[in-house]
Parts: sequence; C-alpha cells; structure tokens
Amino acid sequence: MQTDRIDPILISVIANRLDSITKEMGQTMLRTSRSPIFSEARDFVTAIYDRQLRLVAQTAYIPILLAATPWAVRSIAETYADDTHEGDVFILNDPYRGNNHPPDFTIAKPVYIDGELRFWSVTKGHQADTGGGGAAGYHPEARDVWDEGLRIPPAKLYEQGRVNRGLWEMIVSNVRLRFLVEGDLHCLVGAAGLGERNIIALVKKHGISVVEQVVEQLLAASEKHMREEIRAIPNGRYLAERQIDNDGVVHDRPVTIRIKVEVQDESVMFDYSGSDDQVPGYVNSPFANTASASYLALFTLVNPDVPHNEGAMRPVSIVAPSGSVVNPVEPAPSTACTVLTGETITEAVWLALSEVIPERVQAAWGRWCAPATTGINPRTGRPFGEIHFLSKGGGGATAGFDGWDHIGTAICLGGLRSPDPELHELVNPYFIEQFEYCQDSAGAGQWRGGMGVTYRWRVEADNIACANFGSGTQPATAPFGLRGGQAAPPNRQIFHYADGRTEEVAVNSMSTLSKRDEVELLSSGGGGFGDPKRRAIEKVVQDVKDGLVSVESAQRDYGVVMDSTTFAVDAGKTAQVRQGGAEE
Repeated sequence: MQTDRIDPILISVIANRLDSITKEMGQTMLRTSRSPIFSEARDFVTAIYDRQLRLVAQTAYIPILLAATPWAVRSIAETYADDTHEGDVFILNDPYRGNNHPPDFTIAKPVYIDGELRFWSVTKGHQADTGGGGAAGYHPEARDVWDEGLRIPPAKLYEQGRVNRGLWEMIVSNVRLRFLVEGDLHCLVGAAGLGERNIIALVKKHGISVVEQVVEQLLAASEKHMREEIRAIPNGRYLAERQIDNDGVVHDRPVTIRIKVEVQDESVMFDYSGSDDQVPGYVNSPFANTASASYLALFTLVNPDVPHNEGAMRPVSIVAPSGSVVNPVEPAPSTACTVLTGETITEAVWLALSEVIPERVQAAWGRWCAPATTGINPRTGRPFGEIHFLSKGGGGATAGFDGWDHIGTAICLGGLRSPDPELHELVNPYFIEQFEYCQDSAGAGQWRGGMGVTYRWRVEADNIACANFGSGTQPATAPFGLRGGQAAPPNRQIFHYADGRTEEVAVNSMSTLSKRDEVELLSSGGGGFGDPKRRAIEKVVQDVKDGLVSVESAQRDYGVVMDSTTFAVDAGKTAQVRQGGAEE
C-alpha cells in the first residue's frame, strides 16, 4: 500500500493509539509501583521507538526525561546489535552510556512481530535508591560516578523471557531499599511488557505495512510543523547565561551555563560552548540530559500541538563541548543534573529568546530546594526513601497570565504531582505542621508569578540521612522576572533542632536529622511579567484578601495603597504612587 493512499482518519486513529499506549504504560506504573516517587510523584516517562530507533510516541510525565531516552535506546541497540531476541529486556542507568543520571533506570523491550524486530517499548523512572552515598539517589558529596551508586551499562535483565537472576540480585543486593527498588523494577518491566502487547495488537489489527507508513507520515508531519514554528522566530543569535548556586563540593563558587541560541530560517542551534568546564560536584550534565533540557525549553515556546517525537527534533542541533559541565567526561558525578542543571539550561534558553519572542516566554519558575531523605521508619520497621515534593514552588508568569501556584520546577512543567499529605505521613516518619501558600513568595508583575509554599515538618525518627539538594537560594539564581516583572525571593531551607538551635542550611550538603527536629522550607514562587503597577487594582486587592500578597507589598511593589484592616483602597494615593509620585 502506498503512503498517500492511507486514509487520513486512519492515520489519526493510529497516531492516537500509539500515544494512548504510552499513557497506559504510565497508568500501569502508577498502579503497580511501591515507591512514592513513582506512585505519587509520577517521576517517570514511557515511550515507543521503531526499528530504526526513532522516537515515535511518548508520554513525558516528567518533561526533563522527554528527550533523554533516544541516547539510551541507541546505546542498548548498538551494544546488542547481534544479540537481541524476542523476550529480552534491557536495563541501563550509566550516564556515560546514554543515560542522563544514575537514579533513572531505563528499561527497553524489543517488540518482535512475526519473528522480526519492529519496535521498542521503553520505560524509565527515578529509583528510590541506587546504592552509594546520599539519599534517594542524590549525593551532594559525591566526587565521582562511583560515589553515586550502581553503574549499570547496557545489560540484559531478561534473556528470551527468562530473568537474569544474577544481574537482578546484584542490583537489589547493592541498595538499602531493596523492597522498593525491586518493586519498581517489576513495575518498569511490567509496563514495558504491556506496551509490547499493545503494539503487537495494533499491528495485527492494521498490518505492519500500514503502521510503518503511518509512522513515516507522523514523523514527517511533526518535522514540518516544528520547522514552521521555528520560522516564526526571527533569525539571529541570542545570548544568555544563568547560574547554579554551587556544585556541592565548592560551596562559594557558582556554576555558570552560557548559551548562544542561533535561529536560521527553519532550524535552531543551541551552543553551550561558553559554559564552565566540568566541576568536581554532582551537577555535571551528560549530553543526553543537556539535549533533553534544550528540547524541553524549546517545546514550551512553540505550539503545544507539535508531537514530541523524532520528527520534531530534526530541526534542532546542539553544541556542547566535551569536558564541559554540559557534556562531562567520566567519571564526573551527575546525579543532580536532571534538576539543578536542567533548570538552569531551561532558564538560559528562555532568557535568551525573551529578547525576540517575549510574548511566548515565561519568567523563571521557582527552582528545586528540598531534601531527599532516607532512614528507618520506626512505625513499620522498614527502610524508606522520600523526596519532599510537597515543597514545590511556583511557575513563572507570562504575557496575559499569572504563573501557576505550587506547580514545581520548570524541568517538570506541572507533571510532578504533590503527594497526598496524609499518605506522606503514613509511609514516612514525619508529621506535617504547616503546608500553605507562602505570602509574598511570587515575583510581582502585571501578571504575577505563581505562589511558593511554606512547608514545615517534624521528624519522628532518629538517624535520618538528609541530602539537601537544590538551587535558587541566592539573588542571582532566584527566579527572574521579564518585561519589568520582578524576581521572586530566593528559596530558604531552615532546620529547627530539638535542642533549640536554628540553622539556615546550605544547599547541596548532607545532614543528619533526629527525632523532634523540624525542617522549614520556604519555596520561591515564579517571576513576574510586566510592570507591577499596571496590574489591575482589583486583582491586587483580592490577592491581599487571600493572604497571598501583604499590604506592604501591595503598596511597595504594585503601587496600591490600602488600609491594613479593612483593605479599602485609597484611590488618591494609589493614583499618585502609580503615576510615579511619592506617597507621603
């Protein structure tokens, strides 16, 4: 059958079915996982590749992973080019063999139809434990990739349907949270198997020739659509730089990402040649992660109807010099790259392109700043691992819209769910004392940033390992505003110890918490967009009534003079302040 003879409706049906298969894989992972990192936060991605190793469809629950899987799948396929069989299941987490960072385990299952390899079913997710030091996969004190935990090159977890028990036991015997990791490994493998079965059913229904021709059309259409979107960006070179607070080793030195975005007709190049050299600490970003963050930033600036497949990636090229922080050579550590470096890359792209397409660009989102913790839960006697997703900050504002409240870091774009507070307390030895929007946490603007939160919790166990990973605690790294919008305040993390001491904790450090210690997190909101004094007065008043903006901020930042008790607006003084006069 010729490609041009395929019914357009059938093309749409098959395209939607491919997407729905990846969503079903994700739903399966939600329902069969053990770790709250999977079951509550959805820190994973699912995808389908064809036999040419082209990304056909995916559901990027955590968008920083959306373009990281191609390198992993290619690495697996190249390693086992002459040794791939029906029933095989491959595993990979090595950041120097195509993965992004060690906690994300990639599972790839070849899909055979009539004895021939036709597709790959792929799942990938953040494991609660990968061995090594640190907590929940993050190790701020790591000096090399071996400090960070298990390093798994492309390997067969199953061989022709039979589990490789030696490899399986090697993995789960080298982690502290065996029952969580083992459960989530089964979850990843099971979801990949579901994808395999559904792909086979789709092919049996429509025929392999039709499905493969539809794939060709889908990729071509996505490429065409993306090139049209890039044409809407004026040609030119656009520069920006952003920083990470520190790398976990040298705490008084920020790490700088510099970018040149070059737009030429229907193509775009991200050039990171000016970025810092690789660093001793764990913020180094392997190329797969750097590429994924670049695509993430670009996809937020174009029509959301562009499918995120291999076709949409064809017009994009990336330059990241070997030995730099955005393309390190082994054995540099990298566990924080998906969050801290991914955030910074995304911000740099947005800031560069805000010069030329400000109406499409968002102000910066609140960066991640919260601990990952692990220990023994005395109520269950079991080890646990947790990343404190309840601390999520706010999203950046954009032209015409306030930022989203408590949505999380830009590398997740809202895909990261907040755990249920009661379930959080049930599975962890913690008691939540405060969880609410943090007043004045958003950057002021004609459209204000989304709100950050105050999240305070009490520890109910001893010997809790705490990896304080994050960024955005300095004015230079706080969420920036655009077009006159103000920056949001920096993140803060404060420990209140049981003995009465209080400590503002440095990010990218390790701590130990004990029973009755308390952790207080004040997360940044998003940056504002546009002159705050042009914000509608009634919106400022409502924000004050809701407790989101203080009376002082309303006057200082928005030029709205109010009575602190009745919230009545003094129209005369407000007009004077907003027109540039001083309020007496």
